[in-house]
Amino acid sequence: MVVLVTGFEPFGGETMNPAYEAVMQLKASMEGHVIIKKSLPVVFHESLRVLDSMIETENPDLIISVGQAGGRTQISIERVGINIDDARIADNNQQSPIDAPINPNGPAAYFSNLPIKAMSQAISNSGIPASVSNTAGTFVCNHVLYGLMDMIAVKYPLKRGGFIHVPYAPEQVAKTPDLPSMHLSDIVKALEIAIITACTTEIDISRSEGTTY
Repeated sequence: MVVLVTGFEPFGGETMNPAYEAVMQLKASMEGHVIIKKSLPVVFHESLRVLDSMIETENPDLIISVGQAGGRTQISIERVGINIDDARIADNNQQSPIDAPINPNGPAAYFSNLPIKAMSQAISNSGIPASVSNTAGTFVCNHVLYGLMDMIAVKYPLKRGGFIHVPYAPEQVAKTPDLPSMHLSDIVKALEIAIITACTTEIDISRSEGTTY
């Protein structure tokens, strides 16, 4: 199986992005599966054009995009992308869309078609905190998750895809130690487990990953 894994460039004044750093540290091959590692710009719509070009060129079976979620305490396997851009900060091209649909003709939301609960459980079983997340935000991460699943629905129906959020790296919170972080080596390990689980699991497990708020 060929797996395309993307990480984002730094944004929001940060000098690093743990998503990009971790993706670049992934092995080129895992248990016989080919891993293609790429970077995406933190720019509305351009990120989707770049991702679409990557999919056309590399023809992966599975696509996983990875992003930074500062403030989260664990690896977050995203369940759903919603059809809205509502930017609290500007992207790297100084765009700040408000209440703008990603695809005016698309559905309100798309669910990832990855085995998200199996991925979360496998990571947790390794000793790294992980859970299914029911919100990918309304910034470029959600934009890419929704856009990826829209591409799969319309253009690449045989492919599978989804999104994973990772916490800050320790060096990002050195001056604000109250913020949670995760060592890059643990993020890399978690992504490796997530990728292998996605490649080897066709039917997701049934266990509660719901929330009450």
